[in-house]
Parts: sequence; structure tokens; C-alpha cells
Amino acid sequence: MADIPPDLLAAFERYEAAIVANDVEVLDASFAPASETLRGDGAGLLVGFEAISAFRGLRAGVPARSIERIEYRALATDAALLVSVSRYAGGGTGLQTQVWQRIDGTWLITAAHVTPRAPALDTSVWRTVGSPLWQGAWEGALAGLTVAVKDLFAIKGYRIGAGNPTYLDGARAEATTAPAVADLLRAGTSLRGIARTDEFAYSIAGDNAHYGTPTNGALPGALPGGSSSGPATAVSTGQADIGLATDTAGSIRVPASYQGLWGLRTTHGLVPRQGMLPLAQSFDTIGWLTRDGATLERVADWCLSYDGSETTEGVPAELPRRFAVPLEVLDAAQPETRAAFEAVAGRLDADSVSIGDLDEWLAPFRTVQGAEAWRNNGAWVTAHPGALGAAVAERFRVASTITAEDEASARRSLEPLRARIRDLVEDAVLIMPTVPGPAPLRTGSGPRVDEVRTATLRMTSPAAIGGLPALSAPLLTVPSTSGPAPVGVCFVAREGADISLVRRARELAEHLEKP
Repeated sequence: MADIPPDLLAAFERYEAAIVANDVEVLDASFAPASETLRGDGAGLLVGFEAISAFRGLRAGVPARSIERIEYRALATDAALLVSVSRYAGGGTGLQTQVWQRIDGTWLITAAHVTPRAPALDTSVWRTVGSPLWQGAWEGALAGLTVAVKDLFAIKGYRIGAGNPTYLDGARAEATTAPAVADLLRAGTSLRGIARTDEFAYSIAGDNAHYGTPTNGALPGALPGGSSSGPATAVSTGQADIGLATDTAGSIRVPASYQGLWGLRTTHGLVPRQGMLPLAQSFDTIGWLTRDGATLERVADWCLSYDGSETTEGVPAELPRRFAVPLEVLDAAQPETRAAFEAVAGRLDADSVSIGDLDEWLAPFRTVQGAEAWRNNGAWVTAHPGALGAAVAERFRVASTITAEDEASARRSLEPLRARIRDLVEDAVLIMPTVPGPAPLRTGSGPRVDEVRTATLRMTSPAAIGGLPALSAPLLTVPSTSGPAPVGVCFVAREGADISLVRRARELAEHLEKP
């Protein structure tokens, strides 16, 4: 440390103390307030002071640590490189690399990279994990792949936790394994672990008041998307090859879009739901998340083909070649998303169709969903006051007020909507942005999160109402405050055409890669 200029060393020590104390004001003051300022770690790269400051506001301080070693290299008269090794009181070491510049007489960080100590287990992503937790068949169509199973499925010898510690404490170990899990194991997939879900799957944000919010593997500082947040993050960060998940109102498609994944919501009822904790049976479906289309096709071929799966019904259906864009869904997209999508649609010669006012879809959907959610979970919620996070508790409170007359009226409203979208997919594949825009920042307030939730559900609920297969593919990149962000393109096809839908989406992705 002897060669380090005293004022630079003082700035470094002030910054290090602020890191441990989580003194956001001092941390902000230590970084150069410029659009070119950089901060990177294993989760990704943040560009610009505003993005770095927003990220810092959503995390807690680091565990107690001391600086064991500092290496100093002068880069110029007023620029220096500092590389420091930190040792944590709880064990382990980390590495910090920083470029400091003296700007107007003050040393400030213009670029930083952090290599934290290796985590024993990220409990925001995993409830329990192994290497593997459960070995699948040694041979099979999916041999060598690993799966992260959403914490809603029965696995023999384990309890279902549903994203809530109180529920987990009262649950009993399952006597059998859900068919959707067993089918993957029989094909050679190994169970990597049980991954987190938003509480009772009653959210699409990806946050959890009890276990924390998983990272977004594609966009640092952003929400991961839910309710299949744990499986999505496990796949996007390379901890598993497949995410076994559920989708009621978008819980596969939303995290797929937010994290740049492939995600398939299967035809309603195609994959058996035995051994799965329900939210709303009229819309609950099972599906998968993967990093690439080829893996998703392998999974779909096995799980949905006659000669692959003993648990499903139906034969893959051929699809019409025509693409059609629902105008109302496109109108609901943010401007940058719409522009990126229209560039894709223009290369496909897609037609335009009308599906009607999206609020006419969302209102009855929410009513039926809420009525079923309360029937499934209301007794437990009533018996455990205070056990839920605030946002999910409020949804259940609203659900508890839905009357039988409200539900019956909503079901009558859904019938013509279901017929409408099923008619549209008879001679076309619907194509649209999966969600309004990039994943919101984790710093968003409650009202802002609710606003994004409503806007998203307006776009995702029509496919759920129709009981149709819907696939989100990572085909768009749009600007965001955290840098270039993925947004999915959603394909919706007729009932039972799930395998053909995956193949069509892969063909399109390959076509779009060509100049």
C-alpha cells in the first residue's frame, strides 16, 4: 500500500467502509456521475451512473470483511488501477478491480468489477439443490440434462413449499412424484433441485417477500419475472438446463421474456396436473423453460409425443403458414418494443387481426382466477393471518370477496372470448410481443409493479382463456435503463399443436438470423 497516493487510499477506504455499512449516499458519491461509468459482476454489466445507483439501492450491505491485500498500478497522472482481495469473517475471499480517476480534485471510480466469494447456496433461487438431487435414468432422450422443478410439484420424500415458509412447515412429505417430473426423470433428466416460486404462484413479478428476489440472468438489477422465478433464473444462469414450471396467466412466458429464454405454455390439460399444487384449474398449465430452442424441442418431443410420454394425450398438429398480429396486443406494447416487433413482423408478411378490447378479456379472467384461487387456498390463508407477503395477501383478500354470482357471470363472459381466439388460430399462428417491454427494475414501487402487472396480464390472458399453447422466444432486443434488454415474441397456435409450434418458432428464429 506504500505507493498508493494518500488521498486515493483514503477514498478507497471510505468506499470500502460504505460498502460494508451499505451507506448508499457515500457509495453514490464514490462513482463518477457519468454515462460511461461501468460496474460489472457475475450477474452482468451496468453502464452509466444512474443504472449503477439504481442497482445499489435494492441490495443490502455485504457481510463483514477486511481487505487483505491491495495492488496499485498508476495508469496516468490522475488515473490508477486498484485490485484488492477481501476476506470475509464468515469464510471465503473476494476480488475487487477498480479504475479510479481524479476528477476536479476528487478520486472517483470510473470502472469496477466485483468477483464475490462463491455462494454456498442462493436461497432466493433454490429451496434445496444437489449435484444432482435425484439421478434420472442413465439413458434416454434427455440423458445428461438437468431440471429445476418449481416448488409446486410433488417429489417423493420432499414437501411442497409453494414459496411460503409457513406452508412448507405444515406440509407433509409427498408419497409419490408428480407425472410431469417423473416423465423427465424417465427420459434421463436429473433433478438439479427444487426452485423457488412466487407465493402460491399468484404473481408474475418474480419477487418473494420471504426468500428474496432471484437475479435476472439477462438484465442486472431487473426483476426475474414470475411466478416461475426460481426455475427461470436457474436456467438463465446455467445452473440447470430445463425449468419445469407452471403458467396460469403468464408465469412461464413472462420470465422467459424477461430473461431471454425459450418458454412453452402447453395446451391446457395436455400435461397432467396430478401432483401439482393448483392456483386456478381453469387456466393452470405445465410447461418448460430452456436457454435454446433445440433443447425445448427435445423436451416437447419427449413429453408430448405418443411414443415418448405415457402421461399426455393428443397428436402433434400441423400449423397454418399464415401469421397474424392481434392489433390490440401490439397497441399495448411500449414504443421501443413495438418498433422492434414490427421489424420482425415485417419480414414475415404477417396480417393484422382484431381480438377486441383487452380489458374485456382481463376482467372476467381475473374474477374466475381469483374465485378458484380462494377455493384452493382460502382456508389456509384464513387460518394463517400474516403469513403472506403484502402483495399476495392483497390478491387473496380481493379474491375472498368474489361471489358465486360474480364468478358465474365472468364464466359466461369467457365463453365467447374463448371461441373467438380459437377461431382465429384455425387458419393462422398468432404472433405478438410477449410482454409490454423489458423487465422492470427491482427498485420499482408497489404501484408501479401493479401497473406493469396489469399491463402484462392484458397481453397474456387471451391465450390462457383459450387454453391454447403459447411459446415465448427471445427474438427482440430493446433499450432499457440497465442496457440492452431481451423481450420475447409470443406465438399462439391451436389446441394440441404444441410440438409443431416449437418447430415453427425455431424455423422463424433461424430465418431472422439471416441478413
